[in-house]
Amino acid sequence: MTYEEYEQEAKRRLTEKRFVHSQCVAACGAALAEKYGADPEKARLAGILHDIMKDTGEEEQLKIMEQFGIMLSQAQRHNPKLWHALSGAAYVEYVLGVGDREVVEAIACHTGGKSGMGLLDKVLFVADYISADRDYPGVERMRELAKSSLEEAMVEGIAFTVAEKTGERQTLDPQSICAYNEALWALEDGPA
Repeated sequence: MTYEEYEQEAKRRLTEKRFVHSQCVAACGAALAEKYGADPEKARLAGILHDIMKDTGEEEQLKIMEQFGIMLSQAQRHNPKLWHALSGAAYVEYVLGVGDREVVEAIACHTGGKSGMGLLDKVLFVADYISADRDYPGVERMRELAKSSLEEAMVEGIAFTVAEKTGERQTLDPQSICAYNEALWALEDGPA
């Protein structure tokens, strides 16, 4: 499939607002990839497809994950807001035929992060927080941080999300904590 065909598939599955968000994440991801040395086309593709299952009901998401052998951790089972990343990764790989593991993995971890995030994972993760359509308290600070460091933006984003989730007494994904710690360690160690 071409990028335009993937974009049309996203448009077909998403509300107008979510589709516009996906377009913004694709553009932001490509720009961040260009800046930090990731593949801009992969970032653009991951961005347009990252929320492809976001407007899909929980039952259908569970069905897709079961069909393709995705096992949810206990924390993931208790937080359905994380499901669209996992079901979306399965959908783009097995239904849409995206064979690029980097793109699929970036989609799978774009919401909660994970241990051992690669460059494309970080690019998509940050782009989802700071895309042009985002308007929440703290987004401008995160955009500023992203100009100099993906890890700084990740730390800020994960801290924001953890505070929000704990304030709502929602389950935290341990993988988010791993991503947070590893981003902090990368900042402490400095550039390689």
